[in-house]
Amino acid sequence: MTQLRTRQSSALDQFFRITERGSTLGREVRGGITTFVAMSYIVLLNPLILGASADITGAKLTIAEITTATALAAGVMTVLMGLVGNAPLALAAGLGVNGVVAFQMAPAMTWAQAFGLVVLEGLCIVVMAVSGVRERIINAIPTPLKIAITVGIGLYIALVGLVSAGFVTRTPDAVGSTVPVRMGVDGHLSGWPIVIFCLGLLLMIVLLARGVPGAVLISIVVATVVAITVNSLFTIKGWGLVTPSLPSSVVGSPDFGLFGRVDLFGGFVSAGVIAATIFLFTLVLSGFFDAMGTITSVADEAGLSHDGRVEGMGKILMVDGAGAIAGGVTGSAPNTVFLESAAGVGEGARTGLASVVTGGLFLVALLFTPLATVVPAQAAAPALVVIGGLMMTQIRRIPWQDTDFTIPVFLTVAIIPFTYSITNGIGAGLVSYVVLRICKGRWPGWLMTGLALMFTVYFGVDLISGR
Repeated sequence: MTQLRTRQSSALDQFFRITERGSTLGREVRGGITTFVAMSYIVLLNPLILGASADITGAKLTIAEITTATALAAGVMTVLMGLVGNAPLALAAGLGVNGVVAFQMAPAMTWAQAFGLVVLEGLCIVVMAVSGVRERIINAIPTPLKIAITVGIGLYIALVGLVSAGFVTRTPDAVGSTVPVRMGVDGHLSGWPIVIFCLGLLLMIVLLARGVPGAVLISIVVATVVAITVNSLFTIKGWGLVTPSLPSSVVGSPDFGLFGRVDLFGGFVSAGVIAATIFLFTLVLSGFFDAMGTITSVADEAGLSHDGRVEGMGKILMVDGAGAIAGGVTGSAPNTVFLESAAGVGEGARTGLASVVTGGLFLVALLFTPLATVVPAQAAAPALVVIGGLMMTQIRRIPWQDTDFTIPVFLTVAIIPFTYSITNGIGAGLVSYVVLRICKGRWPGWLMTGLALMFTVYFGVDLISGR
């Protein structure tokens, strides 16, 4: 029996190159679990977003259908990323782009037609990946701008964590206020949910500083246990999407009602060729560059980036493109690589085995969706804040003295968190960089110039469509 386990462990080590990448089986498993815990909120959040809108016929999607579709697509595509891409990157329905599907596309067409455009988006991205165009574009972007993307995403992740925990909130009618965001609900911190977040954050910082294995996961579990205990003793409000309490039922039946309900080209008839083309262009551009930024930054944090190039990028990009197709087929919106993958990397994940673990947990979640209601945002959010801070350390590698990059890098870093969009930040950085190079008499190359023109169209898409 011992010899069999040794051979199995050796086979896993060789297939995923665990030892070669300086990891261990335990770290990969912990990292995979941590990533799942950090991003499991999407199983709850995606149904709230897609379920809040009706299509052109007035039809709405059910929460059960969307929940099943979300967990199914995330599970299958994350396992595929682990097996094919051998990278600690997890996929799920993309935030932001799911809002485009729900609130821009669906009102102009049926749900089946909207998901058909999502499939077409994935096909476009896969073709770009197979042809090598996508990888060439990524490699053409200067290293300082890639580093800026990592730093900007670090700020973005930290801000997402602070907002999801309720530590930072939007100021109502921010135009008439001195600040657009504030601490807590009314300008100061109060309530048990914030206490849980602060305790979890401080515990995580201390454990990481002391080099405790499993620091992120331990902190999330401890904070969740404390949250459940406190919530059972007192009547507490303000937890957000998830109230920490043990579910009355552990097992739930999946609903595959959305699977395969796809109309590839009907959207061009319902919404019109111009509008549908703009929708498709927006999906492709957002999916392309959001994934590019996330992949490069997380891979760099995991030590999988060498001389600005990510190991196995071609395979990773193919799986990411296939994720958009899967999102359309299952009815969960385009699936893409999640920033929360950085939480698993922070726990030591370096190979695709962590993704297999994460994906497997998503598939298990199909049967145990009530358990997703156990971990509150206040317990998981500290991981995003801490990992965001660690990603910020890359800023030391930026050549601030080079005027070709000073402002483009700043715009990239600032606009990503300020607009809650990786794509917007990348676009602002690329456009400003190309303009600077041309004005200084230095040709940036046809590829970079073409990207800058594409982003110019992207930023002006509302003007072109008359909205």
